[in-house]
Amino acid sequence: MSQKQHTIEMQLREALPELTRAERQLAGHMLSNFPVTVLGTVASVARAAGVSNPTVVRLVQKLGYSGYPEFQSGLHDELSEKLASPIAKHDKWAGSFPSEHILHSFADKLVENLNSTLGQIDQASFDETTRLLSDSEHRIYTLGGRLTHSVADYFATALKVMRGEVVVLSSMPNTWPPALLDMREGDVLVAFDVRRYEPAVVQLVELASEQGVDIVLITDRWVSPAAAHARFTMPCYIEAPSAWDSITPLVALVEALLAGVQERRWDETRERLGRMEALYERTRLFKRPRS
Repeated sequence: MSQKQHTIEMQLREALPELTRAERQLAGHMLSNFPVTVLGTVASVARAAGVSNPTVVRLVQKLGYSGYPEFQSGLHDELSEKLASPIAKHDKWAGSFPSEHILHSFADKLVENLNSTLGQIDQASFDETTRLLSDSEHRIYTLGGRLTHSVADYFATALKVMRGEVVVLSSMPNTWPPALLDMREGDVLVAFDVRRYEPAVVQLVELASEQGVDIVLITDRWVSPAAAHARFTMPCYIEAPSAWDSITPLVALVEALLAGVQERRWDETRERLGRMEALYERTRLFKRPRS
C-alpha cells in the first residue's frame, strides 16, 4: 500500500478486514478521535486502547512502517501538509520544475490530479449520491468554505436547472441556524471542505447530520474532520505547483455528479430546460444569435 497515495487514517480503515481482534480494537480506538489518539507513546496508546504494547507495534508494521517512531514521523509530516500555509505550499514546489514553463508543469499536475481524483472515487457511492441528488422529494443544500463557496454555488446553479428545492447556504455562519430549522430528515447537504479545514463548516455538517440530513462531503485527500458525519466522502487531489491548492478537481467531480443526475432526470431536465429557454427569450436576458 502506498503511503503517498493514502492518508494514515485511510490506511487504518482499509486494513481493518485483515486485522486480528486485538488489532481491530486498537484500530477502532485510533480512528475514534484521529489523530489525537495516536500522538502518545506506544505504552500510552496501548493502555488507552486496552491492548498490549506488541499489538501496537504489529499494527503499524502491517501498515508498512518499520516501527512506531516511523509511523509517528509519517503522521507529523501528514499533519504538516494538511495545515500548510500558502507560503509553505509555494516553498514546497519552488524550483521543482526548473526546465519547464509554468504552463506545462501546471497542466501536467492538473491532469495527474484529475486522473487520481476521478479514478479513485467509489462507483457505488457515486451512483448512490446521484440517486440522492435526483430525488425531488428531498431538498438539496450546498455549502462551501472560504475558497470553495464558488464551487458550491456553481453546483447549485447547475442543479437548479434539473430540479427544484436547491438551496445555496451563505458563506456567513450567522445565517446557518435559520437554515438548519428548515432541514428535514432525508434532505441532502453537499459540503465542500479542504485544507485548512474550517471549524464552522465542520460544525454545520455535524448539526445537519444530527437532524437526519444525508451528508455528501467533497474534500481533499487528507480528508476533512467533517467526514466523521458524512454518509459519502469523496476526496480530491488538489496539490499544485503554486501557493494555492487547485479547485479544478473539485469542479471536475461536481460536473461528473451533474452529468449523473442529468442522466437520471433527463425527461424532467429537458422539460425544465424548454421552459427556462422560453423565459430567457421573453426576458431578453441573453443576446439573440444573428439569423
